[in-house]
Amino acid sequence: MKIKWVSIAVLVIFCAVLSQCSSPSVAIEKPQLYLPDDLEATLWAESPMLYNPTNMDADSKGRIWVTEAVNYRNFNNDSTKFLHHIPGDRVMILEDTNNDGKADTAKVFVQDRDLVSPVGIAVIGNKVIVSCSPNLIIYTDEDGDDKPDKKEIILTGFGGKDHDHSLHSVTAGPDGKWYFNVGNAGPHTVTDKSGWTLRSGSLYTGGSPYNTVNEGNRKSDDGRVWVGGLALRINPDGSALKVLGHNFRNSYEVVTDSYGNLWQNDNDDQVVTCRTTWLMEGGNAGYFSSDGTRYWQADQRPDQDIFTAHWHQDDPGIMPAGDRSGAGAPTGIVRYESDALGDKYLGILFSADAGRNVVFGYHPTLKWSGYDLGKRENFVTSLTDDNVGYVWNDTTENARKEKWFRPSDVTIGTDGAMYIADWYDPVVGGHQMKDSIGYGRIYRITPKNKKLSNPIIDFKTIEGQVSALKNPAVNVRNIAFEQVKKQGPAAIAPVKKLLQDKNPFVQARAVWLLSQMGAPGRNEVVQVLNSPDELLRATAFRALRQVSDSMMLYAKQLSKDTSAFVRREVAIALRDLPLAEKKEILLSLAEQYDGNDRWYLEALGSAMDADAATWYTELKRITGENTSPLQWNKAMADFAWRLHPVNSIPDIVERARDTALPSAERKKMITALAFINDKKAVGEMINLAKSTRTEDKEQALYWVAFRQSNDWFPLINWSAVHLNTAYERKLAAMKVNRRIILDENQSKDERSWRAGEMAGDSIGAQLLIGLMAENKFPALLLPAVQERIFKNPDLSIRVQAGKYLKRSGADKIFSIDSITKMPGDTAGGRMVFVNKCSTCHRVGVTGNSIGPELTGIAKKFDKVALLDAIINPSAAIVFGYEPWLVNTKDGESVFGFLISENKQNLVIKDIAGNKHVFTKDKISSKEKQEKSLMPDPATLALTEKNLADIVAFLSAVKKQNRE
Repeated sequence: MKIKWVSIAVLVIFCAVLSQCSSPSVAIEKPQLYLPDDLEATLWAESPMLYNPTNMDADSKGRIWVTEAVNYRNFNNDSTKFLHHIPGDRVMILEDTNNDGKADTAKVFVQDRDLVSPVGIAVIGNKVIVSCSPNLIIYTDEDGDDKPDKKEIILTGFGGKDHDHSLHSVTAGPDGKWYFNVGNAGPHTVTDKSGWTLRSGSLYTGGSPYNTVNEGNRKSDDGRVWVGGLALRINPDGSALKVLGHNFRNSYEVVTDSYGNLWQNDNDDQVVTCRTTWLMEGGNAGYFSSDGTRYWQADQRPDQDIFTAHWHQDDPGIMPAGDRSGAGAPTGIVRYESDALGDKYLGILFSADAGRNVVFGYHPTLKWSGYDLGKRENFVTSLTDDNVGYVWNDTTENARKEKWFRPSDVTIGTDGAMYIADWYDPVVGGHQMKDSIGYGRIYRITPKNKKLSNPIIDFKTIEGQVSALKNPAVNVRNIAFEQVKKQGPAAIAPVKKLLQDKNPFVQARAVWLLSQMGAPGRNEVVQVLNSPDELLRATAFRALRQVSDSMMLYAKQLSKDTSAFVRREVAIALRDLPLAEKKEILLSLAEQYDGNDRWYLEALGSAMDADAATWYTELKRITGENTSPLQWNKAMADFAWRLHPVNSIPDIVERARDTALPSAERKKMITALAFINDKKAVGEMINLAKSTRTEDKEQALYWVAFRQSNDWFPLINWSAVHLNTAYERKLAAMKVNRRIILDENQSKDERSWRAGEMAGDSIGAQLLIGLMAENKFPALLLPAVQERIFKNPDLSIRVQAGKYLKRSGADKIFSIDSITKMPGDTAGGRMVFVNKCSTCHRVGVTGNSIGPELTGIAKKFDKVALLDAIINPSAAIVFGYEPWLVNTKDGESVFGFLISENKQNLVIKDIAGNKHVFTKDKISSKEKQEKSLMPDPATLALTEKNLADIVAFLSAVKKQNRE
């Protein structure tokens, strides 16, 4: 019996709502899309055939399946004014039945209350896998009528309900397993079908009312601490859940290619640090601290640029960041493994970016033991030149709507065409949308003067199945993979022929399939270990590793391979094996490290972390046991930095103190010392902080101050270590004033004078704010602080005071419409930025990095959105910059960003960039604030002309800062 998903009454209500919103109220014009000259874009489908598309997949009939997010952020949007699906979000099936290059039918596969903004779909045979936190759901169509007969929640417990940083789409890998990912809106507590439990998290909360509690430093059943966003793999039956990479912010998709490589992009907190990268198995992407208890802002060192700090690129244990794509909001990603668009596009990596109105194209090539993505190109975009030169002060309707092209996903059809889902909206990010009608569309990219058609796929014969293995659509290939595998050795001959196919990706698929076709098939794969193609050798090893008991035999064979890529793959495979079992091979691999290959170093490090002290001794032996640390080669210095066990402290300190070494080498050793969580390391760092060399002293002082707020906190008595005496003296004086104003035995004049003095001082005023937050400030003293506190030099004080006190001019209304019509003066805007904004924000080399970087802000927001962000700073606070107010039991109060929190303490960074460490037992209250740290224009005493000028300045910056 067919499952009834919604009641008749609900359907009646839904139809009434849909009838009001089923078509746009105004004509939606197709924008001009710019793409390679030999390709063309056609509008394949649009609303009302679908709405708000988040993800797509192609089935074996060539149809395109789409997940919708009509009910996206219902907690932010008035459902009476926005398109709203009462029975839940939908999965749609779209088809071009007459092969004219446009979809002509659309049907609802399922509509379900459990679908709240789903952002992932995979169609694998008769199973439709939908990713919608907290659940990974399988709908099964057993009778082929395009309606689900069965629904199963195969995994549950993922964080991120109705959130972008949530559970994302499944892809069937070339090995037959399922690959998917989840963003950092944890915690994630997920038990697979074999009883193994994943426990991961971070200190990130926010973005939705469901994401209120989270924490880092959680251990999974494998004993490891996984944090942030995760790349995951499971068997199709839901067993054998495995983490393949972690510590992402919000990778929208993780996809495999036919070699078994993983590819992803990732979003950022700033407007300069999005990225696209190859993902090495087990890789730590470096967004949070490695235990998930600190944001990158907490770990940013004084000499680090934002991109390096954002992805912890100077830290041991972190994988290379890949391509820095700059501002944006990365979404769907796929590797193109067909020649249907043309031979030159075979192997291209497509990465959609909704914030940049573009689908990027990369041509990955091997470099050392990893991948270099090469030059990034704007493959398909609605803008002429990567947002550079866009006329932001052009208020015409067409100019504004060029940026409404928001590619949410890119997928490849069975015909080899490229399909792009467009979530058509004036904004992206900030957990919001502005398009009330839910308009969406799909574009199809094909060669000019060449008609692409969906092939008729025959899964009933071996010939048809083997042919289907060559199909461009990744999940269609999986059906053929499973069908051929069932036939075992009988199908080896036709599969073996694929090893000679002109398409190298097809050759790789044959390797994976042969490895799972019994002993005869595995024997064929063993022969591929001798292939002249290093990628095929690596693929053969990966495949045999999953199915063979002889993995160590193959690892030994390949440990001397001429390819660093192959040898690194061997190192990864050894990670979880006992030391004695892998010692010989791993040391052989280490001897071949060239001192330059970060991927290779991280692979070795991950395999040696569990017994770092023993490995360190062995590495010293093979590189010269009696060699002084001052004569180490680069490889040994890298090993010490990457592993940094306790027994390396004397060697590391000796190098750190050697003035003959280059400054960069001394700095590297000081960094290594900072990652050793041992009392001896703390003592040595304090000694280095007393160094007479200013440069080394400053680095050591930074690490002493920083590490006492986290890993080194329990190791020594920190009350004996004083680093910020000037602040402590001022705080002590203001605490005296605080005590007096609360003392009713003191005279009113004395109390008022003290309160007024505090109101004019940044530290003192913060203590007053703390009293007001806890309703402890004496009402009779309000006149003494009412005006003066709004003249405080600290902007954050003036922002906070507006919550508790009335200021003059607070009701001033700024008209965005009138400001957009004013001519903006770039030079005047620069002066406004320098005088009013640079305290917190940076543009180019001007300003500070306390708040978000604004150098490329015009690539993310148009003029209207930029003005809205300035005039209404609390409407959509940037992730990581939510303000907190912390009060202590002894009267201290700090307002700023929460950048670190664990079970013992937390760290707040104030608007001046100072970091304040509080132990949990001394905190009286901790509250997230609704108001942004960024002052509104009235607080900054800005006029409408000032705002027009500052927007002109910020919009012009992009012209001087090309990617």
